[in-house]
Amino acid sequence: MRWPSFLCCLSAAALAAPLALGQPEARPEAPVAPQILEHVDPEYPPERLAEGIDTTVTLFVTVEKDGTVSDAVVAESGGAAFDDAAMKAVRRWRFSPAMRGGAPLRARIRVPFHFAPGPHEQEPAPAPAEPAPPASAPAPPPKAPPAPVEEFAGGVAGPHAVAEPGKPIEIHVQGRPNPPRRASSDFRIGRAALSAAPHATAADLLRTAPGVHIAHPEGDAVAQRIFLRGFEAEHGQDIELRVGPIPLNQRSHVHGQGYADLGVIIPEVVRSLRVVEGVYDPQQGDFAIAGSAYFDLGVEERGLLLKGTLGSFGTRRLLAIWAPEAQSEDTFGAAAVRATDGFGDGTRGAVSGGAIGQYRVPLPDEYSALLHVAAHGARANLAGVLRRDDIEAGRVDFHDAYPDVSARSQSAAATRLQLALLVERADDDGSRKSAWLWTMASGYRSRMNFTGFMQRSRERPAWTGRGDLFEQSNHDAALGGGFTYSTPEAPVTSWLTGQAALGAEVQTDWIDQAQNLVQQPQNETWDRRIDASIQLTGIGVHGDVLLEPVRWARLRGGLRADLLVFDVDDRLGNFIPAAQKETHIVGFRRTAAGVAFGPRATLEVDPLPRLRLSASYGHGYRSPQALWLEDGENAPFTAVRSYEVGATFRPGGGLSATAAAYETRLSEDVEADPTEGGRMRLIGPTTRRGVVLYFQAAPSPLLVSTVSATFTHATKDAPPAPTPEDPSPSYVPGEPLPFVPPVVVRADLSLRRELVAIGGAPVEGRLGYGATFLSPQPLPRAQRAAPVFVMDASLAFRRRLGAGGGDAPSRPWIEVGVEAQNLLDAEYADAEYSFVSSWPTTPVPSRLPARHISAGPPLTILGNVTLSL
Repeated sequence: MRWPSFLCCLSAAALAAPLALGQPEARPEAPVAPQILEHVDPEYPPERLAEGIDTTVTLFVTVEKDGTVSDAVVAESGGAAFDDAAMKAVRRWRFSPAMRGGAPLRARIRVPFHFAPGPHEQEPAPAPAEPAPPASAPAPPPKAPPAPVEEFAGGVAGPHAVAEPGKPIEIHVQGRPNPPRRASSDFRIGRAALSAAPHATAADLLRTAPGVHIAHPEGDAVAQRIFLRGFEAEHGQDIELRVGPIPLNQRSHVHGQGYADLGVIIPEVVRSLRVVEGVYDPQQGDFAIAGSAYFDLGVEERGLLLKGTLGSFGTRRLLAIWAPEAQSEDTFGAAAVRATDGFGDGTRGAVSGGAIGQYRVPLPDEYSALLHVAAHGARANLAGVLRRDDIEAGRVDFHDAYPDVSARSQSAAATRLQLALLVERADDDGSRKSAWLWTMASGYRSRMNFTGFMQRSRERPAWTGRGDLFEQSNHDAALGGGFTYSTPEAPVTSWLTGQAALGAEVQTDWIDQAQNLVQQPQNETWDRRIDASIQLTGIGVHGDVLLEPVRWARLRGGLRADLLVFDVDDRLGNFIPAAQKETHIVGFRRTAAGVAFGPRATLEVDPLPRLRLSASYGHGYRSPQALWLEDGENAPFTAVRSYEVGATFRPGGGLSATAAAYETRLSEDVEADPTEGGRMRLIGPTTRRGVVLYFQAAPSPLLVSTVSATFTHATKDAPPAPTPEDPSPSYVPGEPLPFVPPVVVRADLSLRRELVAIGGAPVEGRLGYGATFLSPQPLPRAQRAAPVFVMDASLAFRRRLGAGGGDAPSRPWIEVGVEAQNLLDAEYADAEYSFVSSWPTTPVPSRLPARHISAGPPLTILGNVTLSL
């Protein structure tokens, strides 16, 4: 007790000292500088791009007590056009106000804006329109005289502040990292376009990118199917998917190589999306065959948001997002839970939920850290597939499931937990440093029967006719990290400037997987097909160089090298057939390793200020399925070579048009085998050629529309390598690839407009629309699927809570809306196949392949109420 007593006496003496000694009262505490809450990057004046001017504009900005900008004065001019761009941007900023003793103050701060032309320009976020006051609204009371302005010698401690002795701290305006474009088909999609049409999941957001179609034939707990550029990526094996620094693709997953479940991402917190179609960036890693998709998370509207949804088929969903006012857009917490009975005859019920949290914190010496944590869990009943001939004969309804107990015992469950820490620094000279560490644990279990009663036990050949209910399980724990460093752009010679970048990534996975045949109702295992443990370590290194001889031309090129090492314990390897004498104990333990090298390059030319031409080449890879490897094998990576030429034209007024022609060649392709629980099988080398067209119109912040069309010709180039199971693979020269729609068309529209004023506050109407068309896609055995045309739409009304309009982001609002998915109630197949099956409904069993479908959802109406506080 001696030390606490001493501290209490010392504190009391310190507090009483000024009075006892007759000293004056202590000076008021120092004011706390304003903090940036929302900022908009200024737009480089388009009319000055051709001149290549590099300049800085410095403003004195007055921040009011409510955090708004009331005045901005040019302190150091960079030219009239640049001054105007900086003024327009800063007036749309919002701060937490300066504080002294818990009370807000008016403050004046110094803000420099640096303008540099070239490939890194970023368009500003659209500014909301200022609502006109209603005629019936009472006149506002006269404004009080402005309070004294507090001059801050210390400036604002922003995330990219720089301090020099004797000078105020300056905010260097530097938005989120905007990597340079790698091809004409390197698309950046903002929140306005992402929120145009209804998107129930984060995977559905990918539909806004040209040529992308998403299907969910296996329910809420199984990863989506993705179509892109002539690739039917099944569950992710041909598209690299990342959220921040975390790769979502799982290597050597039992349900499909590159399996990636996007359920871990809550769609409402996706701030922007980057889709690189093709493999032209050295930072693109494993599975970047058709391209890569990067999800950027952030919440622009701060505060607390609650959203409830109720609708068709007993669908219920509750969402909560908390974005602290005094923090950056990267800092938020979100959680969502969902339950549905599912359409059809009660075989598609599902429950799911997830949570995501991020926290951005500034560190010393201009660094900042981002902590990310996310978790997801889901379980769903599955309806499986139906034969077309059974549907047409009326033996089963289009949206139902077979009455057999094996068909009605299909289900899936999935969990994922991920954690990441990212530390980065960006400087005004263009240099960047970043390093990250992440870990992930996931679980997957499914039971699926696509073929009815076709399977025979390998261990007990007499066992047959018990139902082809394949049970798959996959448990994966992974640890990874990496770093990147970009140098400043600097002169190489008198006529050439350059910039270099270097990076590395590491990842280790511990995987346990199994596949069995089980019999209902007790889930009795009656055959085993897979029982394996895998340890997989990957190391990737990449370098990149930018060379810019003139302002209207630039060359980017680099090299990537990846090493993968496999350690496989295949406990059912070297299987002993029942007719063979036992000579060994079943099992096949093996190791393998391989290295993949990939050069990539892009040439850009700007012949006109608003026209950009590009040509790109890339050499990428896909890692092999571990169970396919032999001991000591030089891991046979699938090699991909991609070529593209394209052009982008931006005439101004928010309009842009992009056209690109491409070719992609694979040394060895794969496709899903529905007769083996959806596992992948080799089909030989393939080629895809096509054209991408993309149009975007944003004439005002209230109207955003996009239209895209992709035309693809995909063929097999040679038969796959013979195997003991298939010593003479079938092959027809020029045979079209199955499951690839030759034409994909997508249109999105978002419209906002103030309609009326109620109680002195304006009501804003919001209309969203999205439509997708898929041409008939070829199926195996010379079959063709039916075309698909689906429309989605949404309508909502938003009103500020409280009198008066304005654009004060902190003012609470309420929104009531309705969404319609499959607005025309089209009867379409979410997935269509062709294979041999035998179900009790089939009058005469046949060994001929038949068309099978997984039904897409019918018209679904969802009502929602959103409250933002």
